[in-house]
Amino acid sequence: MTRIGTSELDVRPLCLGANTFGWTSDEAESHRVLDAFVDGGGDFLDTADVYSAWSDGGAGISETIIGSWFEKSGKRDAVVLATKVGKAPGLDDLRADTIRRGVDASLQRLRTDRIDLYWAHADDEGTPLAETLGAFDELVTAGKVRAIGASNYSAPRLEEALETSRREGFAGYVALQNEYHLMARAGYEERTADVVAANGLAMVPYAALASGFLTGKYRPGQLAESQRQAKAAAYLDDPRGPRVLAALDEAAAAHGTDVTSVALAWLAQQDTVVAPIASARTVEQLPTLLAAADLELTQEELAALERASR
Repeated sequence: MTRIGTSELDVRPLCLGANTFGWTSDEAESHRVLDAFVDGGGDFLDTADVYSAWSDGGAGISETIIGSWFEKSGKRDAVVLATKVGKAPGLDDLRADTIRRGVDASLQRLRTDRIDLYWAHADDEGTPLAETLGAFDELVTAGKVRAIGASNYSAPRLEEALETSRREGFAGYVALQNEYHLMARAGYEERTADVVAANGLAMVPYAALASGFLTGKYRPGQLAESQRQAKAAAYLDDPRGPRVLAALDEAAAAHGTDVTSVALAWLAQQDTVVAPIASARTVEQLPTLLAAADLELTQEELAALERASR
């Protein structure tokens, strides 16, 4: 088990992203994925109030599906539940009133009395940090939220937010959720990682598989059809793309596993990273995700991936 920053939340080193629920996975399949994830040892679940505004189900459908699963399965206490506020239609800022309305709506959809980790989904420079963090602090004091995190924050803004919490005596962010994977390293590693490490935060990276590119199903002359095909295929035009796939293939062969598992294991073994986020559209996609939690790459394999992804 791994602690999420300075919080009391312990998780395994893999987080299931629920952005597919109600979008590319209907309710029945989403429930099967959730059951298989927990039965396979998973315990960390990440969603958002805006998931999936781009689908027929609309914003909030992912939370609604998770809530119906909680009610049906009785497995609420089996997971550390994370959701977000700040990007849903009509709730797309971090004003105090938005946060208060957002949490109550999420709790109702999720059919639970608390959110374990509540993320500010995106920085809102138009709202004073003291107002945002004061509202989050109220939720922690009230027991509606156990810990708070920041998503899509730059290093300077994250530092400012942490200092604001210290100065005002508010609950502070314990984790960061930004994009980070083998094909996108500089944005996190160049400065933000130092802020996370210096303040004892945990990194929970999203897009951990680079929109599917790091599953290995997108290769020259081989483009799998999916909702994310265009973005994933674009990595083939990056000189690092083929190098990274080759290094992943070599490590996967050495361990008798899948490149997906290797890509996630690489992330999980990076300093400050607690649990990469990855999604599963079907139950069949889960085993390679779950395998990553127990895969330990050698120093030579880590070095090879380091070189390939530079």
